[in-house]
Amino acid sequence: MIRNFTHRHVWLGLTALLSFCTITNQVNAATTNTTDTRLILLGTAGGPSIKKARAQPANALIVNDDVYIIDAGDGVARQMALAGVSAKKLRAVFITHNHTDHNADYGTLLLRSWLSGLKNPVDTYGPPPLQQMTSDYMKYMAWEINLRITDENRVPLSDLVRAHNIQKDGVIYKDENVTVTAFEVPHAAAKPSYGFRFDTADRSIVFSGDTARSENLIKAAKGADVLVHEVVSVHGVDAIVNRIDPGNKALKRHIIEAHTTTEEVGEVAQAAGVKTLVLSHFVPTGLPAFDKPELWIKGVRKHYQGEVVVGSDLMEIK
Repeated sequence: MIRNFTHRHVWLGLTALLSFCTITNQVNAATTNTTDTRLILLGTAGGPSIKKARAQPANALIVNDDVYIIDAGDGVARQMALAGVSAKKLRAVFITHNHTDHNADYGTLLLRSWLSGLKNPVDTYGPPPLQQMTSDYMKYMAWEINLRITDENRVPLSDLVRAHNIQKDGVIYKDENVTVTAFEVPHAAAKPSYGFRFDTADRSIVFSGDTARSENLIKAAKGADVLVHEVVSVHGVDAIVNRIDPGNKALKRHIIEAHTTTEEVGEVAQAAGVKTLVLSHFVPTGLPAFDKPELWIKGVRKHYQGEVVVGSDLMEIK
């Protein structure tokens, strides 16, 4: 009796242990497969003029360690390094429009990522003529590219870069990590200009690009977890014009009509029902009178009561 009792308990114990191990493995597997989406604001300045207060527009979306860059203003590669974002993990680049503060270092980003060890293909998307711009950049840097290929046995850069012109609204990119939807936004004479929505397994993030108040943006951003939206202070426009080109009425007109005021940003975020609004692409940038976060939030709060983040360079949005 004692012997049978002992064997029975040993058997029950082993069964319980096997069940525990199975459940533990399932939990570990689920944890391992959980999507990890991170958003880092690499550059938050608005406008093409030279500034020291903030870097030009760029964002890094990191999903399961793969890197997706949205806009590539001057210095984007160094901003990635400062943020600890690996250029070797670059999967795709998305350009909202062809103003230089958004694409000045597009080619440089590709070249320096390649020189930093990038070996996998990279898809790039933007309004026409992005394909032509990509080809022209390869020609522009052909001397060094060819030297690196022959002297350092590197994979040809042109074989890795697959450039695509965005032709219309809709899904433009999809992989195992993310689905990217493009939607056109109004940015005065800079046509076409696009915003992007990124949907991952655990988060939806929308980038407005440069835009005036946009119903198309509101539609695309419905229910998003995060909306990264550009913003302009009309009171600061005169200061910008006086600094860059005093008396230039066309410049003043463009800045006002091509961007979204703080009050309008609040209206957009409220209408879209987004959970978190992140302000970026600040116009003006670098003027002491406009460095206080509460100045940017005040107008937004007239219409939107959700979470508001006043973005800054290298900030990670949790």
